[in-house]
Amino acid sequence: MKQLLLVGLGGFVGSACRYQLTLWLMQLAGPQAAGRFPFGTLGVNLLGCLVAGLLGGTIARHDWFPPDLRLLLMVGVLGGFTTFSAFGMETLALLRRGDVASAALYVGLSVVAGLLLAWLGWKFAGGPGSA
Repeated sequence: MKQLLLVGLGGFVGSACRYQLTLWLMQLAGPQAAGRFPFGTLGVNLLGCLVAGLLGGTIARHDWFPPDLRLLLMVGVLGGFTTFSAFGMETLALLRRGDVASAALYVGLSVVAGLLLAWLGWKFAGGPGSA
């Protein structure tokens, strides 16, 4: 139960940070960019990957973070901030162990199947333009 609460607390913090950073990045991009390109989401995803790499590398190199703190930060905060960071770290782990084929398959399936399933969900929900 304690671990679930740690993940939930971290998820709250990460989600709130994602929301605020997305608003700030879209404001920084200016009104002409609104609706033209998802600068906020891109910025959050890229920053999440950088933080996941820094934190993951630090955790792997040093014994500074007890398991509960790792769970709070990596799964909770970063998971709430962006799951794209998990995608980046998992792909990196496959590449680091030399499994290029699995990494390519993971990236390809995540992007292609993810887009296909988003389209199917949109279509089944009767979203505009789905007829």
